[in-house]
Amino acid sequence: MKKWLIPIIVIAVIGFWAFSKATGFYNKAIVLKEDATGQWSKVESAYQRRADLIPNLVATVKGYAEHEKGTLEAVIKARAAATQTKIDPSNITPEQLAKFQQAQQGLSGALSRLLVSVERYPELKANQNFLELQSQLEGTENRIKVERDRFNDKVKEYNKFIKVFPNNFFAGWFKMKEMGYFKADAGSEKAPKVQF
Repeated sequence: MKKWLIPIIVIAVIGFWAFSKATGFYNKAIVLKEDATGQWSKVESAYQRRADLIPNLVATVKGYAEHEKGTLEAVIKARAAATQTKIDPSNITPEQLAKFQQAQQGLSGALSRLLVSVERYPELKANQNFLELQSQLEGTENRIKVERDRFNDKVKEYNKFIKVFPNNFFAGWFKMKEMGYFKADAGSEKAPKVQF
């Protein structure tokens, strides 16, 4: 065997190994990122369900609580802001998530104020349509929480994969960046004060 052939074989084996590792990394990273972005669409779907319920809720309340015009308008305005805030699923950044979450937080606050104002209208609280809408809204809020948690799990799996060695080397090479997580709203770590 010729001496110059041995280094060529060694280089070819190392090149094939590096190519296999890079290809394996890239394919798995793409699958994990697609899982996370696919889960993001479920988060958006849950938020859309909430946004779709709001007009019916507002219409039901409007018939009973004419004096709550400001509260109803705040809910409508917050819904419009929340549905206009979009995120590019192929590039979910912490800044985009914060902006999205801020819009959703505004809608949650407006809905909370609306539901508190309903307490002053016993006939509305007894209305079957209102009770059903309120129940659907509560179920949707639970669904949103579940989907956000699943999204965070998928993002965590992707982020861990691209951060470990030697994957971090390949991630930099392929310009793959860490995805952002959903975080708790500011101040949510403190229990609210309830006074009667």
